[in-house]
Amino acid sequence: MENELSVGLAGLAALIGLIALRVPVAYAMIIVGAVGIVVLSGSAILMSQLKTLAYGQFSNYDLSVVPMFVLMGNIATRVGLSHDLFRGANAWLGRMRGGVAMAAIAACAGFGSVCGSSLATASTMGQVALPQLRRYRYSPQLATGTLAAGGVLGILIPPSVVLVVYAVIVEANIVTMFTAAFIPGLLAVLFFLLTIAVYVRLVPGAGPAGERVPRRELVGATLGLLPVLAIFGLVIGGIYFGFFNPTPAAAIGVFLVLVYGLARRALGFGDLRVALLETARTTGMIYLILLGAELLKIFMSRGGVPQAAAEMMATSGLSPMMILVILLAALILLGCLMDSLSMILLVVPFFWPVIAALDFGLGPEETKIWFGILALIVVELGLITPPVGMNVFVINALARDVPMSETFKGVLPFFLVEIIRVALLVVFPGIVLFLPRLLG
Repeated sequence: MENELSVGLAGLAALIGLIALRVPVAYAMIIVGAVGIVVLSGSAILMSQLKTLAYGQFSNYDLSVVPMFVLMGNIATRVGLSHDLFRGANAWLGRMRGGVAMAAIAACAGFGSVCGSSLATASTMGQVALPQLRRYRYSPQLATGTLAAGGVLGILIPPSVVLVVYAVIVEANIVTMFTAAFIPGLLAVLFFLLTIAVYVRLVPGAGPAGERVPRRELVGATLGLLPVLAIFGLVIGGIYFGFFNPTPAAAIGVFLVLVYGLARRALGFGDLRVALLETARTTGMIYLILLGAELLKIFMSRGGVPQAAAEMMATSGLSPMMILVILLAALILLGCLMDSLSMILLVVPFFWPVIAALDFGLGPEETKIWFGILALIVVELGLITPPVGMNVFVINALARDVPMSETFKGVLPFFLVEIIRVALLVVFPGIVLFLPRLLG
């Protein structure tokens, strides 16, 4: 058993080394998992696993929702939906001090609810909102920091591809996970708006008030929000109230966004072709990572690494809450090194057995839901945490005249309020579990 554990730990070290050498995460997991299974159990076992593993993974009905939500996001990115969201939010909030930045946050939340991708939300809304923030002479720190932070709303506000993948890994109900994410997602939006309001008062001139729009423009901008609200209401509302499951809901979402784009004459054949190709690439990447994660999980399970980690934590003498805080801190640090989806697939098979063995005063299913929401939030913090901060890189590519250090300074207030939000959700699990309990 000790030899098997040693092999498992060596494989873990090799995986970290390959990732550090910039080997794609999917390939690194496949290589380490396959070699590890051969070392521990022989090549015959590996061949036997490969015979059915890919089909068993990819034929999972729950995963069919992934390409549909990815396609919905790709089409939404190309039909100008982000412009309507920002225009509507800015019409209502722009006249306030810091209002244009608040409008960007509101638009990020709305676009994230349709797109489900943090990087896509940051990139798309950055292109839409950054010119307006420059126009009203917002400080570079606040302008770029707001857009980088606003991108993190994409992972939690349903629909979220990463949330779906987490649910599949731990065998949780996808609808319940979407329901649990709703209040924490709204809290994030509220906290970000409050952060901007406080920032522009502590730093006068950082976020000047915009112009009051004429009544006709206000009405037109508000009406422009109705299609977005209708899409979100039909897709997510239909899931919450049990009218249909996530996969048909995603198909309806794709249809509605497609009709929206065609009605506005904003979607041509070339745009649709690009959206389909991008969806195929993204889905292929996600499924390849899933295959690698499953191979790695088999290897690590045979090596006894998750079991050893759970036993070590259980006998450490630390309280369950302290162990949870340590694991969440580790997720923030690891989130700086790779994307959120890869991180969830890599660490949940190790961390979940540890959490499942601890007593938080919750049932197994509620613990699964609560930890999933916490894990997604802190993993996403890696997108705005130095030195990597992928969202910061995305926004910096759009605002090349702003030093990256300035953007990180602008992100810092949002990072701090995110830590406060995580602390609230850790201390009060009922915030996460309120809606699942109510609708359950």
